[in-house]
Amino acid sequence: MNVASVPIAEIKRPPRPDGAGSLQVKLDPNLKIGNAKVFAVYGKGGIGKSTTSSNLSVAFTKLGKRVLQIGCDPKHDSTFTLTKKLMPTVIDVLESVDFHAEELRVEDFVYEGYNGVMCVEAGGPPAGTGCGGYVVGQTVKLLKEHHLLEDTDVVIFDVLGDVVCGGFAAPLQHADRALIVTANDFDSIFAMNRIVQAINAKAKNYNVRLGGVIANRSRDTDQIDKFNDRVGLKRMAHFPDLDVIRRSRLKKSTLFEMEPSPELEAVQQEYLRLAAALWAGTEPLAPEALKDRDIFDLLGFD
Repeated sequence: MNVASVPIAEIKRPPRPDGAGSLQVKLDPNLKIGNAKVFAVYGKGGIGKSTTSSNLSVAFTKLGKRVLQIGCDPKHDSTFTLTKKLMPTVIDVLESVDFHAEELRVEDFVYEGYNGVMCVEAGGPPAGTGCGGYVVGQTVKLLKEHHLLEDTDVVIFDVLGDVVCGGFAAPLQHADRALIVTANDFDSIFAMNRIVQAINAKAKNYNVRLGGVIANRSRDTDQIDKFNDRVGLKRMAHFPDLDVIRRSRLKKSTLFEMEPSPELEAVQQEYLRLAAALWAGTEPLAPEALKDRDIFDLLGFD
């Protein structure tokens, strides 16, 4: 048979190990985090991952857990509502000592935030160069060398946007459960589908599994639920588009520090419920991602 005449979709390719054919950084066995429960939070850029991660971190501390939040974004703003400032990144502090990590102290790169949440900003490589996976690896290495993971119950990775390249998929190598934050719109759900593909790829060789979906900044969830039903996902929490959430970011505060109100209390209780459910353990999900055309057809776009 002339291979050139065979449609590309029908050509059978042998399975490749994780990382083959890409520049992603594979997990060093010595950098396993340990006994903490590890969650990686993904979602479309601007969807509210940092707000979700920070408030979830506080919710875990309200349940008596020791929490470490790691921001994995070059703009290093994952933890600023917890610390009230933009912290230097791990890459910044490593550069300041000419990458002699032994010269660093814990207080150079770990800051205590609201209610005891420990905060680290991994940052990212210079624009157009390097790999996010290297940054994540160096961050975990530093945390282990300083024994900061030994007394931690929960680690939350807050990861850059919806561009799940090999580098920024690196937190999935450490995570027990991946969580996807999405809104009730086409672009967010399209990004969620790609993230499902990335998580499924990592699940072939690592322990990470999908834990569920967090609906954010959305009054309704009908499109999210339609997609979830089709692919085999589950909505774990729903946070509506409330002005108090927007104001909390402007005030550099978590939702647990804002002026009390009935609507705010409902949101706080939803975060506490989500934290309790994640701590108790969730069933691993194995969704089947859709082809791009199928998402357009499913959600009614021409």
